[in-house]
Amino acid sequence: MIPAFTIEPIPTTFIVNVIHVHPGKQEDAFRLIQDVVHYVAERKPGFLWSNLSKSTDGLTVVNIEAISDPGDVEIFFSDPVFLEKFGRLDTVSSSEFHTYTTGDLVLPKVPV
Repeated sequence: MIPAFTIEPIPTTFIVNVIHVHPGKQEDAFRLIQDVVHYVAERKPGFLWSNLSKSTDGLTVVNIEAISDPGDVEIFFSDPVFLEKFGRLDTVSSSEFHTYTTGDLVLPKVPV
């Protein structure tokens, strides 16, 4: 599957991981989640794409990741190498993630 945006929502599963970094540790947290995401992207067929972002206030890092199915989360977390890499985030942050499915896609209104 090639990732793309469309006018109509395609059922897609998203993981939104908000990483609350310890003071002064935003770059470390970003590097660690980057390592996790690249590991998944190279090895897990359910991975579609990821957007990694740093907040301008230095307090959070966010991973918005598209995957093919909610069951992919269990597959990722059953991998001991993934778990070890993901666990490194605990040294510089606390994090929470939730799984979402597309319900609506809103685009700017274009004059006809």
